[in-house]
Amino acid sequence: MRDPAPAPSGSPMTGGLADSVWETARVRPALPVLARRTPAGDAWRQVTAAELRDEVAGVARGLVAAGIAPGHRVALMARTRSEWTVLAHALWTVGAELVPVHPTSARDQVEGILRGSGCVAVAVEDEQGAMTVGSVCAALPLLRHVWQLDAGALAHLTERGAPVPPTTVDSLRRIVLPDATAVVAHTSGTTGRALGCALSHRALADPCDRLLAGWGHTAAPAGEQPSVLAFLPFSHVYGLMVQNICLRGGILLGHEPEAGEATLAPALRSFRPTYLYAVPSVFERFHKGFLRTAQQEGRGALFERAARTARDFAAALERRRTGRGAGPGIDLRLQHALYERTVYRGLRAALGGRVVRASSGGSPLSRELALFYEGIGIPVHDGYGLTETAGGITMQPLGREKAGTVGKALPGTAVEVADDGEILVSGPSVFQGYVGDEAATRAVLRGGRLATGDLGHLDAEGYLTITGRKKDVILTSGGKSVAPALLEQRLRAHPLVHQAVVVGDDRPCVGALITLEPEFLAHWRAGLALHGDAPGQKAREENALREEVGRAVAAANSAVSRAESIRVFRVLPEPFDVAGGLLTPSLKPRRSAIVERYAFEIDAMYQARSPRRAAADAMARWEESDDVFR
Repeated sequence: MRDPAPAPSGSPMTGGLADSVWETARVRPALPVLARRTPAGDAWRQVTAAELRDEVAGVARGLVAAGIAPGHRVALMARTRSEWTVLAHALWTVGAELVPVHPTSARDQVEGILRGSGCVAVAVEDEQGAMTVGSVCAALPLLRHVWQLDAGALAHLTERGAPVPPTTVDSLRRIVLPDATAVVAHTSGTTGRALGCALSHRALADPCDRLLAGWGHTAAPAGEQPSVLAFLPFSHVYGLMVQNICLRGGILLGHEPEAGEATLAPALRSFRPTYLYAVPSVFERFHKGFLRTAQQEGRGALFERAARTARDFAAALERRRTGRGAGPGIDLRLQHALYERTVYRGLRAALGGRVVRASSGGSPLSRELALFYEGIGIPVHDGYGLTETAGGITMQPLGREKAGTVGKALPGTAVEVADDGEILVSGPSVFQGYVGDEAATRAVLRGGRLATGDLGHLDAEGYLTITGRKKDVILTSGGKSVAPALLEQRLRAHPLVHQAVVVGDDRPCVGALITLEPEFLAHWRAGLALHGDAPGQKAREENALREEVGRAVAAANSAVSRAESIRVFRVLPEPFDVAGGLLTPSLKPRRSAIVERYAFEIDAMYQARSPRRAAADAMARWEESDDVFR
């Protein structure tokens, strides 16, 4: 076992983000800080702190030779891979500003980001990325370089920089100030066009250092070096924060470019991380995968009992640590111990077998899922942050975690809730402003506080609960305001439901667009015992599916008032995805794009039960939920 690198001491920051690479190499040169897949793909080769420093320095010298100077903006358009980390720190070494771009961005999006940010260079992952950038080069007069990672761009830069004295990049690194801009990160664009947020080195470092100081010691068993497999996109601030936490905290960092179940599951088993960073949809997918596997093995009922016990056990622990109860009773402890041997151990093994804790971000994690994971031995700390705050704002206090909330404000950060329910934030991680849009900046920065656009409430102990986005609130034609987040979260809790988007603006009631989980749908169909001819079987299968999704809708409706409940829904033939422009890189739905794409289906969904009587009588026809499958 190795002693992990010490967490940041809390001393004032004097330089930029790249300093952590040099400092770790100075203090612990042999400490493994990166792990890269071997060519065979089933093992990992470790990179020491000294080796990483030398790689970063070599690429930085190449950037200088290419004419990249302090203040220049360079875009990076690639999946989560080790070259991303090396190039990002090389750019920060020479005082350049990083502009992350999601690799599946459309041509117009790439052009808008590169032009709006004034990028002088861009690094792409592959030939497809090079072609996308090449198609818009004529509109980018400042762009001088296009580097392709798959074509050996970093090796070429290192070779080109050989004549540059090492002291040159060292001098450039030493003049980088904490309040200089490090990243121009673009918002997810869930409710409109993406805006470029200028984030300083200090803003990006502060939440990382706070989390390391308060929670870093929980990321691995005592005496072991923590390890994290990064699979969230570094083009999003959450993924970027994960990278910086690892590099600043001496945590072994692995990279997995594909977050799909087919690739992520084996990567977790081979890398075996001690800590897991993910978004709620990933935790939901893991849970549904556990259930599907158990049912395929004829152990579905056992899993359901074990999951219920896990939630009950975790809820009892929560009551004890918040002073509201005595903790699990003897019967519950015995049941939990039995399932630890027969179920929970196997679930943890599916995630690599070494995960001791996890963090969820990007959107709120449901209370039921948080209790489930704590009950199986992997407490998930649900936190809150956004692009404009460089990630972290809140975190669960150790030993006083409260499922269903996103915890309390990090030290040095203040969280308030305005009279209209909007969350206001102030602190060192708040951004410098939107690049090239002073009006938008003034609209959200009010008296030193950031108006987040999120809705929530603080309880008496200062725990924050997120209830939705201001711009997402639906106003029906009857004047009812509905926040869709809770309904969507509860719909996704059903194993068959993959994604859900609640609609209903200027409509007589609330409706929902639903996509199904492909793997679970196939499993569900295989388990149906249908008899008769083929046409009859197909009709009975459709009826059964309609009833099953109807049960998911009814379960979601049980959490809201009757006026807020879903009365109509439509199951779509394919899921929303990032490539199609319907999901953000952090896997949140782009509501306006979805509503526009499925306008015909939404109209048909409501017209299927269009009132034909007088208005007073007609509204009664919306009392029960309906579904439209085609």
